[in-house]
Amino acid sequence: MSIDRDRFENASEDELAGLSVSDQVLGFLVAHADQAFKAREIASRIGLEEGAVSTALSRLKGRDLVEHKATYWVTHDDERLDGYCGYERATALFNDQLGTEDTDAWREHAIDEPHPSVAADDQ
Repeated sequence: MSIDRDRFENASEDELAGLSVSDQVLGFLVAHADQAFKAREIASRIGLEEGAVSTALSRLKGRDLVEHKATYWVTHDDERLDGYCGYERATALFNDQLGTEDTDAWREHAIDEPHPSVAADDQ
C-alpha cells in the first residue's frame, strides 16, 4: 500500500509501521461483520496478495478469531475479539482513517420501538 509524500514526511515511525496482514484482514472482517467473504475477495478489497490473506486467515483461525465454512470466512463474536490487541490496533487505525462512530447521530436515526424479534416480556 502506498502513501503520499506528505504522510511520509509527517507520520511517526509507529504510524508508518502500519498494520500486519492479520490485523488488516481482521479489521476488514470486523468492519463487515454481517457478511462472509472468500479469501480472494478480502485480498482484492484490502489490496493484498491472496496468499498472504489466506495465511493470515489460517493464523487468525488458529487463534480462534475467525471461522470459516467451505471457502467463506467471518469474524467471531466480540468477546473473543476484545482480547486481541491487534483488534484494538485495527479499530484505532480505522477510527483515525474513517472517524469514530457518532453515537448521538446514530440514536437520532434509530427507531423507538423494539425490534419485532424482541418479545414484549423481554423489555
